[in-house]
Amino acid sequence: MTATPTWTPASRPGIIPLHPLGFGTVLGRSFAALRRNPRVLLGFALVVQVLSFVVLIVAVGAVAFWSFSRLQSVPQSSPDYDTIAAGSTAIVSITGFVLGLAAAALGILVQAVVVTDVAHGAVAERLRLPALWRRVRPVAWRLIGYTALVTVAVLVGVGAVTGIVLSVAALSEPVAIAFTVLAVVGAIPLLLWLSTKLLLVPPAIILEHATVRGGIARSWRLTRGRFWPILGTVVLIQVIFGAMAQIVTIPFSLFGGIASALIAPTGDPSTTAIVTLVVSLGVTEIVVLLIQSIALVVQATATSILYIDARMRHEGLDLDLLAYVERRDAGIQPLPDPYVEHTGRIFSRPVPASAHPGAHPGAPGPYPAPPAPPYPGAGGFGQPPSALPPHAPRGDRPPGSPPVGGAPASEGPDSGGPAPTDWTPPGSGRERS
Repeated sequence: MTATPTWTPASRPGIIPLHPLGFGTVLGRSFAALRRNPRVLLGFALVVQVLSFVVLIVAVGAVAFWSFSRLQSVPQSSPDYDTIAAGSTAIVSITGFVLGLAAAALGILVQAVVVTDVAHGAVAERLRLPALWRRVRPVAWRLIGYTALVTVAVLVGVGAVTGIVLSVAALSEPVAIAFTVLAVVGAIPLLLWLSTKLLLVPPAIILEHATVRGGIARSWRLTRGRFWPILGTVVLIQVIFGAMAQIVTIPFSLFGGIASALIAPTGDPSTTAIVTLVVSLGVTEIVVLLIQSIALVVQATATSILYIDARMRHEGLDLDLLAYVERRDAGIQPLPDPYVEHTGRIFSRPVPASAHPGAHPGAPGPYPAPPAPPYPGAGGFGQPPSALPPHAPRGDRPPGSPPVGGAPASEGPDSGGPAPTDWTPPGSGRERS
């Protein structure tokens, strides 16, 4: 038996460095994280989102076909034609709205799985889908409730603006048009501001098990002082994938026109319409759907990284994650959840005095001055002489200072003895005889 601790291998690096992150690091690691656990990020998330969208389109299309097919048996001159048309439109709209809410709820759960996977990837852990779902399941209804709350708020806002526009249009159409333009222009910065301030609500609910109200308060606090980096990251990701979608649609659109000319050189309207529908719309929409699904996964990854970065800056989460990794690799069990252990604490990251502009030892300011050196020459340039400790060597004492014990100096410029620095190297021509 020996008291020497056993050797522990170095911790594996996670998907992000455990310290406050820069803008480029957040953006780059949001894309690089896809390679760490592709089964979850590119497999499960992508397949579920694509299938939900396809089911939504097929279901709404089937209901629309069944609903509007009844109009074929009713002449347009019939007084029931308008009633049937209005009812068919209402049925399709309600079906699309309900299925859209279901797809949104499924999408937020998929993003929750992605956020959980990224949070574990930050400490070099890779969990399977069942383990990730066990972490998401207790807060699933809170996420769905938050999504429904945001949807209702948006619908109420749009409905209120629409009602005001219709009321104003009854009095003056030019005023209504001007009000609509002002409302649209004013809604853009408002939506960007609110979406940025509320971006971290899902990670707070998922990783901290916060309530909907608590998650909103946490996101509002964590984004304080980080508004522009967060907004820039989200907008840049959307611009990148939007540009990719546009670049993809242009070749397919051109290919659809060329294919129509080759298949139907006589310009048959039915054949041209079929080719255009299959190539230009079908294939193009499938590719765009894949790009949008990957964009949602990347944005969920970026949201999780931004949440971790914000907590590192506000609450010192990087210290908790580092301590968790060290204890885990040392075999200590059980371990507390680092994302819940010090939630909401006030943390002030210490800054060295040398990093403060104009700082010097003893200067007043928010940063404490470093302790005085034990003897001159040990603490850097410009240090004032200080008292010597009893064990200070002779060569480190100022000229003329008394030796240890208070005895008079036996050497120095005043005693006639050799000075401590009165020495020249051999061969310099100034050796003392």
